[in-house]
Amino acid sequence: MQTVENIQELRAQITQWRQQGFKIAFVPTMGNLHDGHISLVDEAHKHADKIVASIFVNPMQFGANEDIDKYPRTLEDDKARLVQANTDLLFTPTPEIIYPKGLDKQTFVEVPDVSDGYCGESRPGHFRGVSTIVCKLFNLVQPDVACFGLKDYQQVQVIQLMVEDLSMPIEIIPVETKREASGLAMSSRNTYLTAEEKIIAAHLNKTMRWVAEQVQFNKDYNDISAKAYEMINNAGMKTDYLHICNSKTLNPATTEDKQLVILAAAHCGKARLIDNILVNL
Repeated sequence: MQTVENIQELRAQITQWRQQGFKIAFVPTMGNLHDGHISLVDEAHKHADKIVASIFVNPMQFGANEDIDKYPRTLEDDKARLVQANTDLLFTPTPEIIYPKGLDKQTFVEVPDVSDGYCGESRPGHFRGVSTIVCKLFNLVQPDVACFGLKDYQQVQVIQLMVEDLSMPIEIIPVETKREASGLAMSSRNTYLTAEEKIIAAHLNKTMRWVAEQVQFNKDYNDISAKAYEMINNAGMKTDYLHICNSKTLNPATTEDKQLVILAAAHCGKARLIDNILVNL
């Protein structure tokens, strides 16, 4: 696996592959890789000849009181995992390379409406940071396809709309969430959890599966959400939100909607966990 830090080397390699007629897939990450990330690389191999991954802890998507300084950085272990997954190139830029003028003077990309609620409301500016860095990385890598995990369902919707609205010739491939045996969605922030908190955290997905069962026969979505909110809190977490939504628009679900997504976020110890479940009625 080739590892590059600067833009010139990255573009030189991409240009060479293009001249050779290779199809390129891209997997952007913030590092501290787990099996969920590797499943994205495995999926990318099904769609392209060359696989590019990136590791960049993006300061633009962190709020003032969030955990960027404590965000786990495990570059050498990450490299080993990507080598084992047959990744062709790893791009590891610094903030100075990505934002040479600083964040205050950086042009940004914002996807309206779908960015506003849920994690967008809990973390103001988060999705502006996500869409800006993904847009910039897409411009640098110029991939044919890009793989994103469905654990961050709202993020996938934001990126898909950005690609559509800006006419980017990139296919976005959503990849199913990889889970622990307990049902807990794999996440880099799971490393913040103690063994006891991991047991508690599993109740988030357990509650969401209860919601998925309830909506099959009960259309009082507000009542179901309120009960689920209490269930998560009673398990020892602090619910940020739990909503039953139209899976495409992310608007609150109506009784006419058939394709739903249950979106949830909760705090457990030092970790803020997110998860979702798709439901077809």
